[in-house]
Amino acid sequence: MSFCSFFGGEIFQNHFEPGVYVCAKCGYELFSSRSKYAHSSPWPAFTETIHADSVAKRPEHNSPKALKVSCGKCGNGLGHEFLNDGPKPGQSRFIFSSSLKFIPKGKGTSASQEP
Repeated sequence: MSFCSFFGGEIFQNHFEPGVYVCAKCGYELFSSRSKYAHSSPWPAFTETIHADSVAKRPEHNSPKALKVSCGKCGNGLGHEFLNDGPKPGQSRFIFSSSLKFIPKGKGTSASQEP
């Protein structure tokens, strides 16, 4: 089942520089580049959030194996979490589109200062 259309220009698909991905609307820290991994979707994928409240999740009515994900601070729609579809057994996969902004390591957020 497809949840999003591919329009091209997904700039973070093959982007693996150290840093933090934040909400493009409010700047809240969402994902560390350390939790990002390569996969076949054109959108960036992550295995975990930076903070327990980085994202809010609600059931996707069309699929019991997916959750709609929004920013935990401002509610901006981010993408989906696919349950038990991560790079390791039992891990989930978060995928997102243009709702993310990248902050390079050392350029602004406390999480971007991580080793």
